[in-house]
Amino acid sequence: MPKYIDDATFGDYFRDFQYTAWRLETRRGYASDLASERYARFRNGESLGIESSTWTDNIRAQTGQGKRIERVRLVDSPPTQGQRFLLASAANNIAAGEDIRNLWRAEAEKVGLPAEDFWLFDSRRALLLHFDEADEYLGSELIEDPVRIARYCRVRDAAWHHAIRREQFVEQVRSHA
Repeated sequence: MPKYIDDATFGDYFRDFQYTAWRLETRRGYASDLASERYARFRNGESLGIESSTWTDNIRAQTGQGKRIERVRLVDSPPTQGQRFLLASAANNIAAGEDIRNLWRAEAEKVGLPAEDFWLFDSRRALLLHFDEADEYLGSELIEDPVRIARYCRVRDAAWHHAIRREQFVEQVRSHA
């Protein structure tokens, strides 16, 4: 059974890293998104626009210090509704300074990427995010074991090499429709 961090400290990891915070997102959707006001607007066909939030304010603050916040999202063909929402809402995080790229799930499987959601901080510690079958967040497990961290670094490098920027990916999604 994994030992989860105290969720009250989750945000500290995104303020305390020195150089890079990198994420792999592998789920087809997230229950927390379904409950959000932005998701309701997306479902109604409304523009999501660029909005300020605690998350985007922190992205601006961290990237303003020269730090990088990056992620790769795996996407099915065709994308699920949750993945379409993430594609649409990514513009908000990108405007704040986060670099979000996408990779078709089939390509990710070809290069052997795991079906794990995690954040990697400064190539020295990670938070492995756990979810249940209904895509509800269960908690984050702190990983500091050097062998596991080296594996996450290899996953990051492979994912980043094959992923493409959001704008390009959106065009690919449109051409597959």
